[in-house]
Order: sequence, then C-alpha cells, then structure tokens
Amino acid sequence: MTLKVSDIGEKELVRYIISHSRSITPDDTAITELGSTNLISTTDMLIQSRHFPENMSYFDMGFKAVTVNVSDLAAMGAEPLGFLLAIAMPKDLDLTHFKQIIDGVLKACIYYGIPLIGGDTNEADEIIITGTALGLAEKPIMKDTYDKGDLIAITGDIGLAALGFELDTLDNVYAKHALKPRAKLDEALILRDFATSATDITDGLASELYEIKKDGFGFMIYEEFLGISDEYKELSDQLNLDYLDLIFHVGEDFELLFTLSKENLEKLPIDCRVIGEVTDSDVIELTLENGFVERIENRGYEHYVSEQ
Repeated sequence: MTLKVSDIGEKELVRYIISHSRSITPDDTAITELGSTNLISTTDMLIQSRHFPENMSYFDMGFKAVTVNVSDLAAMGAEPLGFLLAIAMPKDLDLTHFKQIIDGVLKACIYYGIPLIGGDTNEADEIIITGTALGLAEKPIMKDTYDKGDLIAITGDIGLAALGFELDTLDNVYAKHALKPRAKLDEALILRDFATSATDITDGLASELYEIKKDGFGFMIYEEFLGISDEYKELSDQLNLDYLDLIFHVGEDFELLFTLSKENLEKLPIDCRVIGEVTDSDVIELTLENGFVERIENRGYEHYVSEQ
C-alpha cells in the first residue's frame, strides 16, 4: 500500500523536512546562532479555504497572516526583527480586496512592531498567504526545559475561537477570537525571565501538550482550573458539541502554554491561568470536575487528515 501525505499528517511532514535541513535547533521555530545571539525564524502558509472562515474580512486575513508567525516568535520569547510576505491569488480578485489584505498585513506589522521587509506575489485558484517572521533571542524559551513540580499555565482563556467558528452570530467574544486572533508577544517578552518552557496554542491544547512532552514526564490538567463558563458549556450543548473537545482539540487560540516554578508564579507581573502541573507519570491526564481522571487523547487540528 502506498502512503499518502494525508496518512501521516502535517506534523510528521514538517519533521521530515526538518530532518533533511541543515544543522539547526528546531523548536516552535528554527534557532540559528548569530554572533552573540540567536536568529529565530519561522514560516506559515494560510490557504483561504482551510484557514480563513467565510465571514473573515480581507483585512483580517492579512492581519492573521502576521499573527500566526509572530505567535511562533512569542513562543520563543524573541524580539521581532522583520516580516516577509508572499501572496498568491486569483487573477480576477478585486484590487480593493488585495489592498485590504495588504492593509491588514501592514496594520499587524505596526501592532507587533515588526517591519515588513520584502515579499512576492503569484497567481493561484484561491488566496494563499505565506508569511516568514524573523526575530532575535539571546536565550530562547524552549518547549521541553521544564522540571517535575513546575506549574502549567496559559496566558488567557482557551477554546473561545473554537466555539466562535461554530456560531452564526458575529457580535460576541467567541467570534472575535476566531476572526481577529492576536499573538501574545508582550506577555512573551515578560515570560522570558520567568518561564521554564513555552509554546503557543495553535493546534489545540492536547496537541501542544503532546508536542512538548518528553520521556519520563507527564502532565496533570485540572478541568476546574480551565475557567470554562456556564455560558460556554450551554452554547456547546446547544450545538451538540462536547465543550472539552473544543477546549482540547481545536486550537486557533494563539495563547501561550508555559511552565514555571511555584516561586516564579508569585513574582510573575502578568495575569495567567494555572491549569495543571508537571509530573513523572509519563502520561497526559485530565482530572474532571467530578474527580475522575482520564487520559487526554493525542489529537489536534491537522491540515492533512486521513480519509481512512
């Protein structure tokens, strides 16, 4: 039987590329020594039919293209250096819509303090935006440098975008998170002095937990610490959706998932939500509100999904 790319998924495809790349340190981004510091580089491709909801404006498409890349810089605690833009689009796209995309890109660059330093255009059947972000970090925050007993925390509420994608109405906090995501760059630059590890939540909390897990270590997450509102549960139920599935397996939150010592939590000058702790169980588990403990499934958003 011949394997297809859909059989192994996006993360394995990326690992295959990295395994054939020059000597770098891969994490949320590539890390390349550059004098007395490190060049932090990342790239992300967004395809209209897969990554932009139908009701997302052209401006917000451009803004999101910058956000997803800056979020990777934030996960490393990197200072933004520059942004490169490549955009492919149908030849009959209204020029006004193209300008709105570029306006979104430029406004996002100003918002994050990352200059647009170059780019390219091409033709395609739909809008495809590829961004490349560069940054600098003397001591990048890595994914797996935590210790047993460290606390697991997030910079804000998660699952809001996941629910927003399912709602028909736009005038609510959930749709705002789905259509106008923002990277946590300011928080990341503070976390450099406090976090023992970090990553950003793009493919779902469960997927990111498995991504940072190392042998011999485990995580215990507590449902009661996730801050899930009654409204969130009620809306999920009305849509016949499992609220925990939305929280753990959808993503697009762009919050930071990080670990820190209990001592540093008391010193941390920004708000965060502690959701669990690092253990030596070698498994990733969830303590439900009723006290039962269950394994968290290794599943998240995949750009390539097997049809089998």
